[in-house]
Formats: sequence, C-alpha cells, structure tokens
Amino acid sequence: MAQNRFKVKSENQGSGKGFFGFLSSGLKLGKAFETGFPVKYMPKVIFAVLLGIVYVWNNHYAERSTRTLDKLEGEVEDLRADVTTLEAEYMYSSKQSEVAKKVKDLGLEESKEPPIKIIVDKDEY
Repeated sequence: MAQNRFKVKSENQGSGKGFFGFLSSGLKLGKAFETGFPVKYMPKVIFAVLLGIVYVWNNHYAERSTRTLDKLEGEVEDLRADVTTLEAEYMYSSKQSEVAKKVKDLGLEESKEPPIKIIVDKDEY
C-alpha cells in the first residue's frame, strides 16, 4: 500500500481566481482603512443598510400576505359551497307542500278555498 502524504499547496491556489479575489483586488479596500475608519461614508452605508432592511421586510410582508390570501381564498370556496347547499335546502323546505307537512303537527291545515278580496270604500275609513 502507498503511504499517506500531506498535500502540497501551490502558491497561486485561490489567490484572485474567484469572484471575491477579483473583488478584493479591484476595490483595494486596504488603502481606505489605513488611517482608520472613513466616517464620511457612514451616512451612505447606514442608508444602504436601511434600504436592505426595508427590502427584506417588504419581501417578508408580501409573502405573508400572499399566504394569507391563499388561505382565505380556500375558506371562501368552502363557504360558497356551504351557502349553495343551504340555499337548496331552504328552497326545498319553503315549498308549499313541505310547509303544509310541517304545520300539520301544529293542527293547522291548508285552506281549500281561495282567499277573498276585501273591498273598502274610501269614505268608510
């Protein structure tokens, strides 16, 4: 069997080939921080951070609103189906024959004669 050996690191491995290597060589931030922290850029940095926070909050709020809307749409569909069912039951139970069956237990019965129209002269009332 072969012996285990340490891997020999090459000198130029990972030095500027990737995105962050290119970014650090292009921006040259070392010169900006040599004398201390540049205070003159603080308002712009704070503004950028606040914009980032507002962006994240807005994204979270929009996703939460979308989830709530989807949930409520499902509830509306369920309620719409319930209303349709209740309307059908109400229409069936309000038919004259069904009402007559229900009030028969109370001792009421259906009139066999048509209603009479009562006519009153204007000078009588």
